[in-house]
Amino acid sequence: MDTEQTDTLLGEGDGDYAAYRRLIDLGIALSAEHNHDRLMERILMEAKDFTNADAGTLYLKTDADTLSFKILRNDSLDIAMGGTTGVEIDFPEVALMSEDGQPNLHNVASAAAHNGESINIDDAYSSTRYDFSGTKAFDERSGYRSTSFLTVPLKNHEGIVIGVMQLLNSQDKDSGEVIPFDPDMEPLIDALASQAAVSLDNQMLLEAQKQLLDAFIELIAGAIDAKSPYTGGHCQRVPELTKMLARAACDQTEGPFKDFDLTEDQWYELHIAGWLHDCGKVTTPEYVVDKATKLETIFDRIHEVRMRFEVLKRDAEIKYLQARLDGGDEAKLKADLDAELAALDDDYAFIAECNVGGEFMADDKVERVAQIADREWTRTLSDRIGISYDEAKRRERQPEAALPATEKLLADRYDQVIEREAQDLMPADNRWGFNMTVPEHKFNLGEVYNLCIGRGTLSEEDRYKINEHMVQTIKMLESLPFPRHLRRVPEFAGGHHEKMDGTGYPRGLNESDMSVPARIMAIADIFEALTAADRPYKLPKKLSESVKIMGFMEKDSHIDGELFKLFLGSGVYKEYGERFLMPEQIDDVDVAQYLSAAAE
Repeated sequence: MDTEQTDTLLGEGDGDYAAYRRLIDLGIALSAEHNHDRLMERILMEAKDFTNADAGTLYLKTDADTLSFKILRNDSLDIAMGGTTGVEIDFPEVALMSEDGQPNLHNVASAAAHNGESINIDDAYSSTRYDFSGTKAFDERSGYRSTSFLTVPLKNHEGIVIGVMQLLNSQDKDSGEVIPFDPDMEPLIDALASQAAVSLDNQMLLEAQKQLLDAFIELIAGAIDAKSPYTGGHCQRVPELTKMLARAACDQTEGPFKDFDLTEDQWYELHIAGWLHDCGKVTTPEYVVDKATKLETIFDRIHEVRMRFEVLKRDAEIKYLQARLDGGDEAKLKADLDAELAALDDDYAFIAECNVGGEFMADDKVERVAQIADREWTRTLSDRIGISYDEAKRRERQPEAALPATEKLLADRYDQVIEREAQDLMPADNRWGFNMTVPEHKFNLGEVYNLCIGRGTLSEEDRYKINEHMVQTIKMLESLPFPRHLRRVPEFAGGHHEKMDGTGYPRGLNESDMSVPARIMAIADIFEALTAADRPYKLPKKLSESVKIMGFMEKDSHIDGELFKLFLGSGVYKEYGERFLMPEQIDDVDVAQYLSAAAE
């Protein structure tokens, strides 16, 4: 309905036209207000203005069957509490139920909430139906005189009372004298209350949904952190550091970020992206994330390897004893046995050392692993019984060997290769733009293959599986029906492993492909990982060590240079350290050298 139609309906000559026109405009304004406190204040202040009331209170119903003070205004006493004032209302809540379990109909606000009807009282001091002892005590303390009351329930579209609005001391517009509330104004105030209740209820429903979403997101992040001791509180700290650096960028009045700013919705968008930036880790097997040794899967297979060495040592002793029984030279046989046992011990110690992993697996070590692996032992029991269905299917690729079977001490067996299935493949034209190199096999558990890993404990397949969490994160987030103001959550969250030179993953984006918030999150993710003190596989790095590493990354165009300068120059690195790091990690950082190097 347009304005002309509304004017015709209301009637140009109607004396109440202005009030109704104002009520319509107010309804539109209330539906557009997104700030909860401002909405409640607007409702109360407009009702006060409509009735020329000197004071007013707005209550909201709680889950504990009480009415809680939310907004309180008194013009004569110059009191403004609750809402956007920041002044807390410390008055006790109004009980909706009496101690005997019956509805509290003695308090006028509680009675209006129960009856769902407006209550108009000319003079509280002459009223016998309601208990105004609290009001009278307030008047005695303040010197005020509470006289006329109009108490209106706020009912949502389902007719459920969600709160109460109470107006106090209507005033004559000419003399300022306190008068009763005009009964002819009640329909107007009821209409205002109805509009207000619907707006409030909608906003509270939206807020409840937002709180549910936040709680669910934090639950997922907490589960990811709890899943592996190697991540600790990572999913909780990265959002905080992201917001700290984003705030520093918003505060800039000159330089590359002078025009960067975030709206309230965009801050929330960044908040959600921060909490969900690693949600894909729910798909990463724990035994890969937590792989502490090269032979570790669900258990560390070094124990199985050690048992084979034990078998060879027993075989050597049996061979020695048999040779003695056959009349061989005891001294020579004992010397040969000792040499054989010592060699086996030395070979096992070497294999055990290789299993731990390190910075570099030299060629001579790889060659020695191959030599040791070539030794043979004899298996007399079937390896096809008592195993899982999946393992049995893999072993069916080749016929079972006849027993006793001679096997290599260490092997890359056919059944230790887990093939990549169709759903695990990544077409070059995939709709997400992923361009990661996918290993041929899903997993390769070969013993020689894993023991010869060049650095650390992760094979090519293991590392891909860990990195794949970004693929899963983006897929998961892009599958969610985010509302318009949260549409960039997948982009913000999905870029924290990309590099400014395009060598990152999973899309190989470069700086120009990424938004500022996405580049901010990349820095936050790296710095948190470097300084984390709750990862059992590494010692926490000090501030200076972490900044030094990031300095090299900036030099290699792996992180945004301008944001790195802001990270240091604004002191965000130090602020984060004081909040989240252990005291012994906080040391002096020569920020100037990095700022000058970045400028060059």
